[in-house]
Amino acid sequence: MDSKEIVLQALKSSDQPLKTQDIVEKTGLDKKEVEKAIKDLKDEGLIESPKRCYYKAK
Repeated sequence: MDSKEIVLQALKSSDQPLKTQDIVEKTGLDKKEVEKAIKDLKDEGLIESPKRCYYKAK
């Protein structure tokens, strides 16, 4: 599984929006990897940001 899939799974398994640091702690991935995955997932329309710096799966 690549980092995008791991981040997406972490967001899907959460019942509330997560901050980048929450995702880092939940997945064990490097912060830069998580930030890149978030950007890619947002560009693909798979996640959204309900408020600044928080993310959730669509």
